[in-house]
Amino acid sequence: MITLFLQTIDTIGSGPDGLMMEEKTNILALLSKGGLLVIPIVVLSLVAIYIFVERYLTIRKASNVDKHFMDNIKDYVVTGNIEAAKSLCKNTDSPVARMIEKGVMRIGKPLRDIDVSIENVGKLEVYKLEKNLATLATISGAAPMIGFLGTVTGMINAFFNMSKAGNNIDPSLLAGGIYEAMVTTAAGLAVGIIAYIAYNYLVAMVDKVINKMEAVTVEFIDLLQEPSK
Repeated sequence: MITLFLQTIDTIGSGPDGLMMEEKTNILALLSKGGLLVIPIVVLSLVAIYIFVERYLTIRKASNVDKHFMDNIKDYVVTGNIEAAKSLCKNTDSPVARMIEKGVMRIGKPLRDIDVSIENVGKLEVYKLEKNLATLATISGAAPMIGFLGTVTGMINAFFNMSKAGNNIDPSLLAGGIYEAMVTTAAGLAVGIIAYIAYNYLVAMVDKVINKMEAVTVEFIDLLQEPSK
């Protein structure tokens, strides 16, 4: 999922001087020994990266609310300049602004109707923020399962090679199956763990945006109640 520069040391023999020779295998070469099941794991990792980056930027943008936005809305509503309030909401690209815009458009109707209208817009905005998060959660569970499937197929391959070799068992016959088993498991777990952490991080970001939306909604409803006091 993330470009790794880890290297594994594989002893392959001894040189003329008796010293052991080492072959350094980078992560890409190691993944190539994991068999076909590494391919879907890599694809899932790329999808997870895309979802995380795209959602992170979107949610971060949604969380940026101008400090003076509600102060300006309050001034416009108190002075009766509803059109200016609508214009400000339209020119502000954020979930909070779209919610307040719906409330401003309902001014003059019962507070309950205004509250429900804002709440409905809020639900739509939350749905937009949570887009593809379910897919990221699925990847966090699916990648390790694919890795475990690779473990099973790799061991089956290793034992199959052993059965064909009879009494002439060569460790090299087992290497391919064991590589497939270990590499797919490690890759699947790595992708799954990182996707799980990314998912929970994004969920926490969404929760913060929801809290801001709720706070602004309460502030706006309180503002509409002031004239009746």
